[in-house]
Amino acid sequence: MKVFFRFFKLYPKESILAPLFKLLEACFDLLVPLVVAVIVDQGVGEGNRSLIIQMSLVLVLLAVVGLSCALCAQYFAAKSAIGTAARLRHELFAHMQAFTYAQTDCVGTSTMITRMTSDINQVQSGINMTLRLFLRSPIIVLGAMLMAFTIHTRLALIFVVAIPLLSVVVFGVMLGGIPLFKRVQSRLDHVTAVTRENLAGVRVIRAFCKEEEEIEAFDRANKEQTSLQNKAGILSSLMNPLTYVIVNFAVILLIRQGSVSVNIGGLTQGELVALVNYMGQILVELVKLASTIFLVTKAVACGNRIGAVLNMPSGTDVLAAEAAEPGSAAVTFENVTLAYHRGSHPSLENIEFSVQRGQTVGIIGGTGSGKSSLVNLIPRFYDATEGRVLVNGRDVRSYEPQDLRRLIGVVPQKAELFRGSIRSNLCWGKANATDEELWCALELAQAADFVREKEGMLDAPVEQKGRNFSGGQKQRLTIARALVGAPEILILDDSASALDFVTDARLRGALRTLEHQPTVFVISQRTSSIRHADLIVVLEDGRVVGMGQHKELLDICETYREIHMSQFKGGEEA
Repeated sequence: MKVFFRFFKLYPKESILAPLFKLLEACFDLLVPLVVAVIVDQGVGEGNRSLIIQMSLVLVLLAVVGLSCALCAQYFAAKSAIGTAARLRHELFAHMQAFTYAQTDCVGTSTMITRMTSDINQVQSGINMTLRLFLRSPIIVLGAMLMAFTIHTRLALIFVVAIPLLSVVVFGVMLGGIPLFKRVQSRLDHVTAVTRENLAGVRVIRAFCKEEEEIEAFDRANKEQTSLQNKAGILSSLMNPLTYVIVNFAVILLIRQGSVSVNIGGLTQGELVALVNYMGQILVELVKLASTIFLVTKAVACGNRIGAVLNMPSGTDVLAAEAAEPGSAAVTFENVTLAYHRGSHPSLENIEFSVQRGQTVGIIGGTGSGKSSLVNLIPRFYDATEGRVLVNGRDVRSYEPQDLRRLIGVVPQKAELFRGSIRSNLCWGKANATDEELWCALELAQAADFVREKEGMLDAPVEQKGRNFSGGQKQRLTIARALVGAPEILILDDSASALDFVTDARLRGALRTLEHQPTVFVISQRTSSIRHADLIVVLEDGRVVGMGQHKELLDICETYREIHMSQFKGGEEA
């Protein structure tokens, strides 16, 4: 919660004024039963209509002043709570944006979504209720008991007995409910994960007619959440009946004992009414206090969960800057091994090769052989567990992440576009790119033809995740996005899988004509896509089992030959 207080203390004025105005409201509320006692005793009892009117106006004044104090308290409490939540959400989002792939894998997407939404909303509610009620309720309870002693000492002893009994019930229910509410909040992560997975994969679910199975899976997760919520709700629902029983018994005892005192002249009727009113105020405030503590407890639990994410070191450590060796290779892998978080065995082992500037490198292998893992080490999405990856003769860990990634253009395996326009998506590669540069990138990526057919062309809208484009069109746009910045190193991670052979061939031909001659890494399942590469790396189970050019590998590498023969029965493509 230290992280939370760092944001909360940014609103010192609001955090002081909100409870102060609530304290004033509580003081005015405590005066109301005394004014009612005067009306009953001196107004109604003596038939003094003018006094009744005067005291009624006093009640109205107390109500207006109390309402004004309550509104001011609510304003300052809301300002502090919403402001703290907004700053916290902004800081959390910025922190998570700096996570590496490994840190994102460790935390989990559904967990991060829950922290950003439900958990921060709980913290906001907790701050709001704390500032509004955490000081008011104890003041009302203690103030009502003290005021009862000023009216009648013996009858006030009933308050002394009733308040501890009410406290036992309220705090007993609260202590029993806190662990349940913590479990409820934890289970929410699972429901969020199931929901996100289903919404993201809705097309696959429908393609395989798995709607019923997924509905049942969601139903199970939802029922587990509902079951826990019901247990917590049943326990908390015991509070009202138990507290009302205690208060009603106390009121009965007050009326019985008070009537005796009224008969013998030791207590007036108005004072007895005031005592009953004070007992009612105590009941209401204790229930409010318990609800506030429930909310605060949930807020503290959520705050701790948020703090755990914020306390995770984000980004990557940067080693001391190194001087690049003249004539060094563009990319070098030195005995590199990579093991993922909680991985049972290394995904890559003892990878060692160099790539010169301007060369094209093809990477091929079976599913799960480590192709994407290998290229993800170059822009330092993951760090090598052992060994080093060098770019231009420098360890990638000695670069600032932004400087390293400016040298590299990445086309990920899954084509991802963002809501906006074609122009706004392409400008991710270079913020101040001219129209000429954008069209040049589109021409190279074989995307210019279909962009020209769109209404608005470069300003044609792109829906969320690029839903208004086909798979091949999305891939070509993501390739164009990477080419706009003219990177020194271009990584194409199976980025032509949705392209036909002709378009794929044209794309490869266009990449060879680039003036700045980048070093290109091409991951592909097709040997036809990489056969003209200067170097082909064949991976199997995270190890290099072959390295060389196309014809050479057909002779010496069994794995490469099997892949090639499975695609072309005659051994060579037509």
